Amino acid sequence: MDNKYVIGLDYGTLSGRGVLVRCKDGKVLASAVKPYEHGEMTESLPCGSKLPVSWCLEYPRDYTDVMEYVVKEIMKESHIEKEDVIGIGIDFTSCTMLPVDEKNEPLCEKVEFKKVRNAYVKVWKHHAAQKQADRINEYLIQKDLMQDYRFGGKISSELMVPKVMEILEEDPEIYRRADKIVEAGDWLTMLLTGEEKRSCSMAGYKMWWNNETGYPDKNFFSEITPHLKNFVGEKLKGEVCCIGEKIGTLTDGWADRLGLNSGIAVSPTVIDSHAGMPGSAIARKGQMMMVLGTSSVLLALSDNPFSGKGIMGNVKSGIVPDYYALESGLAAVGDLFGWFIDNMLPAKYVREADEKKVNVYNLLNEKAEKLRPGESGLLALDWWNGNKTPYVDGNLSGSIIGMTLKTKPEEIYRALIEATAFGTRMIKELFEENGVEIHEIIASGGICEKNPFVMQIYADVLGIDIKIAESDQTAALGSAVYAALAAGKAAGGYDSYEKAVMNMSSVKEQEYHAIKSNQEQYNILYQTYCDYNKRMGMDGDRQNVLKRLHTIKENNCHEKRE
Repeated sequence: MDNKYVIGLDYGTLSGRGVLVRCKDGKVLASAVKPYEHGEMTESLPCGSKLPVSWCLEYPRDYTDVMEYVVKEIMKESHIEKEDVIGIGIDFTSCTMLPVDEKNEPLCEKVEFKKVRNAYVKVWKHHAAQKQADRINEYLIQKDLMQDYRFGGKISSELMVPKVMEILEEDPEIYRRADKIVEAGDWLTMLLTGEEKRSCSMAGYKMWWNNETGYPDKNFFSEITPHLKNFVGEKLKGEVCCIGEKIGTLTDGWADRLGLNSGIAVSPTVIDSHAGMPGSAIARKGQMMMVLGTSSVLLALSDNPFSGKGIMGNVKSGIVPDYYALESGLAAVGDLFGWFIDNMLPAKYVREADEKKVNVYNLLNEKAEKLRPGESGLLALDWWNGNKTPYVDGNLSGSIIGMTLKTKPEEIYRALIEATAFGTRMIKELFEENGVEIHEIIASGGICEKNPFVMQIYADVLGIDIKIAESDQTAALGSAVYAALAAGKAAGGYDSYEKAVMNMSSVKEQEYHAIKSNQEQYNILYQTYCDYNKRMGMDGDRQNVLKRLHTIKENNCHEKRE
């Protein structure tokens, strides 16, 4: 183990990165990153064909280009012999899916389909399939299946089946020609190993698979739409493998392309945010992972499955072997703060920051830190990118109440931070209501490293000490941990998840503790947030005001593009 290494590949929304990690102690010897050449396609395809509103596509060969570049770079930088690399692990955004042929070639690369938008990768945040998701929800209500563990209380457009239905309805020839419809992460491991296998992480959280009964049966799919009757057998081919296992070994062809030895272990792909669990030193119940970046992810271990109100946790060994993991989060955190800085900050604040030679975040933190909880009289809802829990509705939007002619930018900024902390507390309490004890929080992500002011507000609102993960690349490190598990102890890795995590990841000495006086005030404000949350999120006799506003906006946007 002293001289054995693993590679962790972390695929985000706009780029992919990789790390080379020593199995013995988790030391990162080298890292590299590469943006996707084509980026996100939200307005047009590479050929120039225009895309409708709410579409978000990518080009699949960007992912293999990233893999080749990143692996070669980290091997070159580390000076490690390829004989000492024993495994590769991958994490990927999800559900990010694509149709492929019998040779695993993406359909969008075929000449006849280059102008067909449904042949491309649909990214996790592709929201154009909301109407299909709505129809599935109507069916679940009709059949009294909403509270089934599989479905999370409500189906979102981010899952696989709504996106597949969109393909069927708009371009049935793409559906017919697809030998398989796969998660992008599973597609990569299929390429690397030549094995037709899938990850239970993707299948469980995004495609309703569970350990006991597998996918829903033919009747379920045929009642949603007759064309999906044989969907599982025809388009979801492949054995489902649990996390901690080996999904296959590296083929000779891909070993040559990556500059590695063939036959090394490849672990099942895991959802990118979920890989942060082992990367954040989480190995037992009582801990909650909190990733704070552009959005947030919250995860906690459980002995029992749970699914509802946007919380998913229906698959065992999907993140940590032998445990269920409940997952939710906020759709906008750093993106929300960035929106305010980019669009709402007065010019005089920018000038003041320049004069003080600090960035505008530090200036706002300095000003907002002087305010007491509740002093501004403001309350915000954090739904700038929709709501995941408890309403599972990407069409809900944010709001702020309590503003006057005396309201200052730092007051709004603090209210937005507090709103994201309140939304996090609501999810934490839902976890606890369903039997998950939470004694400590381990946080990761850019905000944890850069913004102590935000972290203190979170500690005050949540009322629990917050620790910070040692690594600033927890997802990539987590994928490396899975690679060490796939390789196994005999090859120089690990046979135990807990031992792998204990040796390969850790937390910083720094902790955030709740300030009692702030905590007491936030308890009052939080109850007000819950009341406002319910009023603005629940449907009444008529569609609520936020949904009516969204409908008006969408109608105008469609007319403008046409």
